[in-house]
Amino acid sequence: MLETRRSAAMRLDRLPIGRFHWRLLGLIGGGLFLDGFEVYVAGGVVGFLVKTGWANMHSAAMFVSASVAGMALGTWLAGVLGDRFGRRFTYQFNLLLFGLASFAAAVVSSMDQLIVARFVMGIGLGAEVVVSYGTLVEYIPPAHRGRWSSGLSLCGNAALFVAALVGYFVIPDLGWRWLFGGVGVAALIIWYMRKAVPESPRWLESQGRFEEADRILDDIEQELAYVGQPGEAAVPAYAVVPDLPRRMLVPRFIIGIMMSVAGNAAFYGLIVWLPTFFFRQGFTVGSSLGYSMVMSAGGPAGALVGMAIADRVRRKRAIIVLSIVAALLGLVYPLCKTPLSVLVTGFLLVSALYAFVAVAWASYLPELFPTRIRLRASAVCNVTGRLAAIAMPFAVVQLYAKFGVFGVVGALGGILLAQAAVIALLGIDTNNVSLEELTGQSAEEIGPAANQRFPSSRDGRLGSRSSQFGMSGIEDQ
Repeated sequence: MLETRRSAAMRLDRLPIGRFHWRLLGLIGGGLFLDGFEVYVAGGVVGFLVKTGWANMHSAAMFVSASVAGMALGTWLAGVLGDRFGRRFTYQFNLLLFGLASFAAAVVSSMDQLIVARFVMGIGLGAEVVVSYGTLVEYIPPAHRGRWSSGLSLCGNAALFVAALVGYFVIPDLGWRWLFGGVGVAALIIWYMRKAVPESPRWLESQGRFEEADRILDDIEQELAYVGQPGEAAVPAYAVVPDLPRRMLVPRFIIGIMMSVAGNAAFYGLIVWLPTFFFRQGFTVGSSLGYSMVMSAGGPAGALVGMAIADRVRRKRAIIVLSIVAALLGLVYPLCKTPLSVLVTGFLLVSALYAFVAVAWASYLPELFPTRIRLRASAVCNVTGRLAAIAMPFAVVQLYAKFGVFGVVGALGGILLAQAAVIALLGIDTNNVSLEELTGQSAEEIGPAANQRFPSSRDGRLGSRSSQFGMSGIEDQ
């Protein structure tokens, strides 16, 4: 008689939300918070270094470039290592690397050494985004996946205010070395606490390591006091869900790359330029920075909006709507003449963009790809977006010189509308659907027992819905 077992997908997707999930969110979110903190605080560090004469404009530019280059490399490495050696190995490795590099940055004796340390820190920073979002979605049941992924995005966005607050008090009084040293200590604390987080059972199962996956699943179910339900179906003990056919991966890569490029274009083509635009519009330097700080509150506000809608509204539809809303607000922004209208429109625009990130980057992107290639595929999309981020400042300068603010926001609006069109044509609905169903494999391709693998979200009966999310589903969207 063929030995059977319950798949990781079946067991994880039926678990009640409990202490294990909250601990996982806290530990993964802690690393992502440090990632956001380091990115946001870098501007204050660079300004202080230039002001005190420790760096000139050329070396400051090298510092920023080293960060971007390191993050691009780290993004790619996270994808390769995460799919080859596991999620746990990768997020522990990148956080340890980041923490040690932060300590090195705190004790350097020259700007050249600081640039090298920043490059290594960038590797850890870039890796954290890919592995964090890709790991969390593999644990959270489908009915809650969007909200929890958006909550992880909130962890990164919350770092914006903390970075501004800490930078204001720490850098002028204690210097930048204490800041890097403190980040290093925090990183190593989280790294130690993360040692208790198990490897992803879904990844283990994709590698054929069924016994390890089952032991981890047993421990999780014991912690949550979950004993299963009568009538739960079993699958062949060594059945592995096959990878998505290449012809079906192409539209998903197009979607992922478009979302990554559009998001990076919005941030590096508009948000980081807001103080400059305000100043050019006649606002004083002080008021420009003040308006930018108020608008930055749209970051966590947008993430909260993303959490509220991610599971209530179809994520495909939410991304389309948020893209159109952000494009329209961007076009309205140059027409604002009074301080209040500038402030309100800017806040709404930033909120819409961060809500888009919470839904699209944190949840939808990693849902598009099978477990065996999830991190590599996400890395390809993210690296493409980072390359766009490198090019955007130069494009903004040219557009602003020729067409003013209208040219900049018009180009951004065009990118966002193009993204909405791509999602509308190629996107799939992912709400309340197991990650394995999203591979689009039919029951016949997996095996006789596969048509009983996943529970229906509507009536609790077991059955495959692959026809809705397979190749025909993509063509119909």
